[in-house]
Amino acid sequence: MSALSGSGILLASNSASRKAMLEAAGVAFEARGADVDERALESEMEGAEPAEVAQALAAAKAAAVSDSRLVLGSDSLVEVDGRRFDKPASREQAAEHLRFFSGKVMTLHSAAALARDGQIVWVGSDFARLRVRELSEEFIEAYLDAEWPEVSYCVGVFRIEGSGVQLFESIMGDQFTVLGMPLLQVLDALREEGVLAS
Repeated sequence: MSALSGSGILLASNSASRKAMLEAAGVAFEARGADVDERALESEMEGAEPAEVAQALAAAKAAAVSDSRLVLGSDSLVEVDGRRFDKPASREQAAEHLRFFSGKVMTLHSAAALARDGQIVWVGSDFARLRVRELSEEFIEAYLDAEWPEVSYCVGVFRIEGSGVQLFESIMGDQFTVLGMPLLQVLDALREEGVLAS
């Protein structure tokens, strides 16, 4: 194992983009999905700021997978016009979301948390602003023909590393945050915890 990869962590997620980020950064990890009722936690936090909800969800995921290794939990939330959006439950709902996003600014909140033995030791978050272009009905249908059901797992109904980039006019923020995790903060925290070489 290289000095870059360290002793390895447990990723409490099966997200392909989060796995790809850690792999590209040279972090050794094992992935194991966390069993967390996200909607119930969100309901409990009704009225809280989206960043707080994202952090709470990330922490819940990290704490749900108890392990002697560091466990990394992460979550993302999308907010448009003061309304919070979850992953679409159906293709019809995905189309509704895209119609609502059309011509508006999307704020994407990404959070991460580290836990050891079920106890949270670190939480971080970041946000990005993505301006959605005016989307025609024809584009929305063609886009979902190509991207559904893969984008059913994506808050915001897009994969920025794929054709989801076509939704946007401009993006302000860190690329890793847009991908779903504040990676630079995570790497710094892993160094602080002695998992990665400093």
